[in-house]
Amino acid sequence: MKEKEPEKDKAYDPSAAEERWYAAWLSAGVFHADPARPGEAYSIVIPPPNVTGSLHMGHALNITLQDVLIRYARMNGRNALWLPGTDHAGIATQNVVERELSREGVSRQALGRDAFIARVWKWKEESGGTILRQLKRLGAACDWDRERFTMDEGLSRAVREAFVRLYRKGLIYRGRYIINWCPRCHTALSDLEVSYEEKKGALWHIRYPELSGGEGVVVATTRPETMLGDTAVAVNPKDERYAERIGSTLRLPLMNRPIPLIADAMVDREFGTGAVKITPAHDPNDFEVGKRHELPSVRVIDGSGKMTSDAGAFAGMDRFDCREAVVAKLAEEGLLVREEPYLHNVGHCYRCRTVVEPAESMQWFVKTKPLAEPAIRAVRNGETRIVPAQWEKTYFEWMENIRDWCISRQIWWGHRIPAYHCAACGKTMVEIDPPANCASCGSADMRQEEDVLDTWFSSGLWPFSTMGWPEETPELARYYPTAALVTGFDILFFWVARMMMMGIEFTGKAPFRDVVIHALVRDARGEKMSKTRGNVIDPLEVIGRFGTDAFRFTLVALAAQGRDIRMSDDRVEGYRNFMNKLFQAGRFVGMHVDGETPTELPPALPVVDRWILSRLQRVVDEVRRGVEEFRFNEAGSAFYQFVWHEFCDWYLEMIKPTLSPDAMTGDRMRQRAVLLQVYETLLALGHPFIPFITEELWHTLPGDRGLLYDRPFPASDAAWSDVDVEDDMAHLMEVIRSVRNIRSELNIPPAKKVEIRLKGQPGELAFLRDHEEIVRRLSRAGGVAYADPDYIPVGDATAVVNDIEVCVPLAGLIDFDQEAKRLRKEIEKGNAELLRVAGQLGNARFTANAPADIVDALRDREAALGQKLGKLGKNLELVSRYLS
Repeated sequence: MKEKEPEKDKAYDPSAAEERWYAAWLSAGVFHADPARPGEAYSIVIPPPNVTGSLHMGHALNITLQDVLIRYARMNGRNALWLPGTDHAGIATQNVVERELSREGVSRQALGRDAFIARVWKWKEESGGTILRQLKRLGAACDWDRERFTMDEGLSRAVREAFVRLYRKGLIYRGRYIINWCPRCHTALSDLEVSYEEKKGALWHIRYPELSGGEGVVVATTRPETMLGDTAVAVNPKDERYAERIGSTLRLPLMNRPIPLIADAMVDREFGTGAVKITPAHDPNDFEVGKRHELPSVRVIDGSGKMTSDAGAFAGMDRFDCREAVVAKLAEEGLLVREEPYLHNVGHCYRCRTVVEPAESMQWFVKTKPLAEPAIRAVRNGETRIVPAQWEKTYFEWMENIRDWCISRQIWWGHRIPAYHCAACGKTMVEIDPPANCASCGSADMRQEEDVLDTWFSSGLWPFSTMGWPEETPELARYYPTAALVTGFDILFFWVARMMMMGIEFTGKAPFRDVVIHALVRDARGEKMSKTRGNVIDPLEVIGRFGTDAFRFTLVALAAQGRDIRMSDDRVEGYRNFMNKLFQAGRFVGMHVDGETPTELPPALPVVDRWILSRLQRVVDEVRRGVEEFRFNEAGSAFYQFVWHEFCDWYLEMIKPTLSPDAMTGDRMRQRAVLLQVYETLLALGHPFIPFITEELWHTLPGDRGLLYDRPFPASDAAWSDVDVEDDMAHLMEVIRSVRNIRSELNIPPAKKVEIRLKGQPGELAFLRDHEEIVRRLSRAGGVAYADPDYIPVGDATAVVNDIEVCVPLAGLIDFDQEAKRLRKEIEKGNAELLRVAGQLGNARFTANAPADIVDALRDREAALGQKLGKLGKNLELVSRYLS
């Protein structure tokens, strides 16, 4: 399949190649998985992005790593499925469409439920595919024929089936409890859907007088507006300060109703005064206290965050306005003892950022303890492995302390709970399909539950519902459990834990063999990206400037386990240069290989070819190990170092004479064969990381090649491994490198030939003698001499490489007076900078308050300057010997 001849282009055009090759992959159907195809099954289900979403850095990292795994698996002969899809994202999507309606002057309520849901579906069809189109831009090798949506009919049936099974097993129940309520979204939220932020607030100390007229007790609270619904004050039964007063009656300030002083072990004696107000309708702990002591529950804040009629004179006020009014009234009545600054965590809705309100409400819940226990065992016994292992501790801590999960949401967009209430007798029936009549009284007047399920309920079924569960499908039999889940740590509990619980409950198997937790992508300074900070980096904008492969490789190269990624233009630009290096290498290869190039290698090869082939076997093993152990950065680094520094910088330079028209025909053909095989291998090796450019360059090579995506991934061949050759060549290259360093440090013009004297024992010099042409040519040397071991290099620049001293006589190469002046100037400049840097680092206030990345950079600079000044001083000492 020859799409283009890019060897005619002088520079790589990523956008043209990306569009062309993604279309070619789709056209060839290479992403499509067939359960009947041979090979070990390897499957990944994509963490479904919200249908409202667009690509951000977290998605980009997540998708890139999954794509590496899928391409690697496919090229290793596995029957690979990467199943894509999107989540209906109940609250988020409803908010988007409500805002759209608001701009039209229409409310959801005015539209009605059915019409509103139809409007959401219309929005989904028109605007909901953005994120998936963007995933294709990243090169995602998903089986798009199997794209799913969490509100698909098949997935909807799976949700109803799961709900009914759990209900009939006694694991779903309905009850009145304190839940997290969002006054903006008008729905309950699970504990995980509440994000906490540390806020500066106040702790108010309020006196609750005794009803008899005594001074009473002082309580401390951060939410004085809720005191209007207090039905008791509690103290710890072991608190001696209150022992004599337990059982007395207090007067609730501002409301003037009697409330008891009770004893409960829940009270922390060390908090505030040791006496706490009890508001069962507005605090989860107080709710439990209220049940234990049979206290009444008085709701004073409604679903919109307004004060109810039970708030007396404060009815109708916004809750935060009421707080100020209550504090002012308490002060006026002399009941506000004191107010002090207080730092506390305030819960916010994870979608709209509104401060949540604990509220008593009738909701549906899942009993999670019985589901969590087998999910814990699956990780403990190794059925599922969490990578890095440090996250297992977090997983166990959360699962072992799991609370029942509130699954009902008071919105319209989502899976409506399959519960049906009889208007005649009040019986509730839970059924997969709507019942025609009440099973108790026979009435046909049945009303379906208004609430919908938490989005994470359907997402928890994703690994198996997408493959056809509850039906026994070929996909389910072949691809479940999945091989790996790649995800961020931020949804380890939101999603991963729930999939583990649901997967084991409904299939008897944990849904993944490996759960790979990747880190966050931060900005260049290590700060978390946020719109408020103004430091959000748009992946599509980066791709537009540098190309998809450069962006992908940046993510891979920086994706070290347990370490956040610091993203910057400089880093992506550096890997864009790597793509260009690979492209230019491809142009070089294209000049020297053709249809006549042998595809088999002769058994006897020169040392340079044996070296590159041996190094290639080693890097193949390193890349394989890196991918298979999810150490993506190590795999990327091994590939990068080999391609840039060994293949391009050394090997291609070493073999140029053998490729020239002056070389013997047999030598030239042999050299072309080695060059072609090494280049083909490194393209296949890099394809999972940088699929577009490798596919592009693959098709510049001779022959009818087919798609690189379909080629086998390289495997090392022990027959070509030769540690001795690698050591000898490493030694030779270090000698050349030392001469290059001398030239650079002493400003020897590139055009000037140097003489090299190599001093050492004959046995140590033998390999260098045999390959003197390489040393001379790559060092730009006029000649190489082998000095007697007793030779003293008085006027030479020297370097020691193992047991060999590399000497470069300087006479006639440089103007010593000018070089001494240059070195003194460099030393003076370096000392001035070192003094400035040391001054900054010596300032305790600066190091304590400056961002950590700035301080680290200064320390690195201080070390580098010290090293540089040492070299400059040594070179000045050497040059000074020649001064008159």
